[in-house]
Amino acid sequence: MTDAADLVLLDGEIHTLCDPDETHEAIAVRDGRIVRIGATYDVEFLVGTETETLRLDGDVVLPGFVDAHTHLDMVGRSLVHADLSGASGPDDCRDRLRKRLDELESEGGAESDDWVLGFGYDESGWAESRYLTCEDLDSVATDRPVAAFREDMHVVSLNSVALDRHLGEMPKDDVRFDGEDPTGVVVEEAVDAIYGAVEPGVEETEELLRAAQAAANERGVTGVHDMTRNSQKPRVYRDLDRAGELTLRVRINYWADHLDGVIDAGLRTNHGSEMVRTGAIKTFTDGSFGGRTAKLSDPYSDSEGETGTWVVDPEELADVVSRADAYGLQLSAHAIGDEAVDAVLDAYETCESPGESRHRVEHAELADDEAIARFAESGVVASVQPNFLKWAEEGGLYASRLGDRRTETNRYAALADAGVPLAFGSDCMPLDPLLGVHWAVNAPAEAQRLSVTDALRAYTSGAAYAGFDEDRLGTLEVGKTADLTVLAESPWEAERIRDIDVSATVVDGRVVYDADA
Repeated sequence: MTDAADLVLLDGEIHTLCDPDETHEAIAVRDGRIVRIGATYDVEFLVGTETETLRLDGDVVLPGFVDAHTHLDMVGRSLVHADLSGASGPDDCRDRLRKRLDELESEGGAESDDWVLGFGYDESGWAESRYLTCEDLDSVATDRPVAAFREDMHVVSLNSVALDRHLGEMPKDDVRFDGEDPTGVVVEEAVDAIYGAVEPGVEETEELLRAAQAAANERGVTGVHDMTRNSQKPRVYRDLDRAGELTLRVRINYWADHLDGVIDAGLRTNHGSEMVRTGAIKTFTDGSFGGRTAKLSDPYSDSEGETGTWVVDPEELADVVSRADAYGLQLSAHAIGDEAVDAVLDAYETCESPGESRHRVEHAELADDEAIARFAESGVVASVQPNFLKWAEEGGLYASRLGDRRTETNRYAALADAGVPLAFGSDCMPLDPLLGVHWAVNAPAEAQRLSVTDALRAYTSGAAYAGFDEDRLGTLEVGKTADLTVLAESPWEAERIRDIDVSATVVDGRVVYDADA
């Protein structure tokens, strides 16, 4: 006699994503694994007295979304502190920051050393397209530090108190001036000084990650590759795992300045538990288009002669790559501009088997035909963020920064056609796979555009491959781990994929989010 299932999903539209035309009605789970996929009639035989049953009424079931590039604490910070994403302009940002200050005061926590923090502003869509300044944030408070982080996390705006306290810690080249006066806008390494000043302890980190994982589950996310630097996140993730309270699979990609510690601790890529594993060593090369710090071969269109900056120069990058690869560690290198992408590919070509090691280029926003061919030849993974395509529309950020080159960014179709392993993530701008799929399907230029199936695969099997997880995640097959995303509409038929609701999320056979609960 066959044992009863722990969980069954019936009367749905199950897309395995193994074959684009393969669909079923029902799926059964036991001990966290898929044990049967087929017709509702057949799967119902596995329903026992203690089986949890979800009647889907036609809802679509997909493999769980894996976000291949996140900063989960930043998601939590936007939920706990002032959320500046979607703000209509400087006035709206100031209002949201003042509201956060009022919350601190009502909680009795607005001492002079307590920061008023906001996260996620994007000036590129404002009528007055400019960064927030000292003057803006001094109107929020002049007796305590205020900081507003741009969406890309490469730019932060400070009030006078914060600037006075930390200006001496910042490289002058990364501080923006108006004549001899700092504007309150700092970029790249100068931002690190502020991150260090506001880094939360263990208790607050747990609060942020609990809030963020709930939000991720609500968006259908079952796993994340979290970029981690000088943070309590690894400890908190493992504590939650031991307590059975982690509802996301987490790969921790440690920053390159932790490389010695990772090596000394004996950590290697893929070490860990079912829920928390060591991932890659993460490094920068350049900055961002938003901060005009991405490294370009030709100057920015809206800044005379500027071609961006090296955050980590090619020589230092090559050293990090050589050392990490020698110890069997995957590499994950941030590269946005075309010069930066080339520098990473140059460094990876010195490795014995960059494809087998699944070394990754994060973002790869401006990769030319030669670079795409090099990706394909080496097997290096393109870990990209389709939600960035919101900036590629006519009149958007890419148009102002890059001019005609805006349609040459984020060429996912060109990468896929060349056979490059493609993994989707969000970089938490925002964390929302359906938004990313929507943009990949409806991208402004043909070379950027994917089919619905290919876009979904990049957020499932592609992201799983980037994390060495294709044997347990990414498709729905008997024997694989039961990580599932249930959608209220079919992304193949919906008018706007970004507006589809997530009905339920299942991780390791447990329902961790239910819209009807």
